[in-house]
Amino acid sequence: MTRNQPSAQSGTMHANGTPARSVLITGCSSGIGYDAAHRLAKRGWRVFATCRAEEDCARLRDEGLESLRLDYADPDSIHAALAQILSRTGGTLDALYNNGAYAAPGAVEDLPTGLLREIFEANLFGWHELTRAVIPVMRAQGHGRIVNCSSVLGLVAQKWRGAYVATKFALEGLTDTLRLEMADTPIDVILIEPGPVTSRIRHNSIPHFERWVDWQASPRAAQYRDSLLKRLYENRGPDRFELPASAVTEKLIHALESTRPRPRYYVTTPTRIAGVIRRALPTGLADRLLARGT
Repeated sequence: MTRNQPSAQSGTMHANGTPARSVLITGCSSGIGYDAAHRLAKRGWRVFATCRAEEDCARLRDEGLESLRLDYADPDSIHAALAQILSRTGGTLDALYNNGAYAAPGAVEDLPTGLLREIFEANLFGWHELTRAVIPVMRAQGHGRIVNCSSVLGLVAQKWRGAYVATKFALEGLTDTLRLEMADTPIDVILIEPGPVTSRIRHNSIPHFERWVDWQASPRAAQYRDSLLKRLYENRGPDRFELPASAVTEKLIHALESTRPRPRYYVTTPTRIAGVIRRALPTGLADRLLARGT
């Protein structure tokens, strides 16, 4: 078996008798994960679509997907879901797509440290726990793909998004290191970098903002009223350059099915621009450009 030609060894079979490749996808209740789960299933993958809430899993099962509860902030759920999946496949897993994450907006000076601990648990530490649990499976079977969904905010920072930016910058560093370390194994490690993509992440961030940020007591209260609150609570329509979740899935398909996957995939024009800004521009100039887009 070559490094880049995975094939599942048990479980769902194609009509021609060959086994379907298997993939575990997190964060499938909506948006990027939801689109990826359905699109890959239609392409013949055996998809294990996970969600934090059991009611979302039940909905996905009604739609024909194999869905299990997996909450990155709950280590027991991580290991229980993976154990169930491996029992169904005979102990193999061809690919892991780490995707589930949330945002918690607010100025950095207003973010309690407890918020950072909590968001890192869901956006980074849980990813790491699941990835570590999957690597021995992939080593044993002689192949595997680990795809991490990062963000344009893993490349550059923007105001009001410090908690999310911090998790994505950390994810970028951890993933790049893992890719270097896995180069002597049959496991490919890949980053996908979405930009503005249609999803519920902004709407889902509101409860976290309301729980953690006392914006009215902030010295930036006027800025919250003029900027962040409008973005959070007003229906402003799609962002400039916004693409549907299917644009991310297109990159994921290449990452999973290409014989030579790229280490990093940019999605959307702003992400490509951010990559240039980070690599090529002096920090002062980059700050001025990024401040315009806030």
